[in-house]
Amino acid sequence: MADDVLTGYRESIDNIDAALVFLLAERFKVTQAVGRYKATSGLPPADPGREAAQIERLRTLARSANLDPDFSEKFLRFIIDEVIRHHERHREDGGA
Repeated sequence: MADDVLTGYRESIDNIDAALVFLLAERFKVTQAVGRYKATSGLPPADPGREAAQIERLRTLARSANLDPDFSEKFLRFIIDEVIRHHERHREDGGA
């Protein structure tokens, strides 16, 4: 009986993980386009003001969802840092 319960939990976790992967893939498709746009428009790869606003927004959402805001900030910071690396690459490649 306990194995059925655990199996059910694990199936839900697997579904959530799959959804997260697809959401991240969509997010990176858009941020790649942003990186190309920034490169061809002469805009800097990073936008510290936007990043700070997004981090605060996510911390607020995390609190309302009973998720540790520090964890959400670390998670978003990891994503932002990766996006900036992509944007820098686009700038070096001339927007390609």
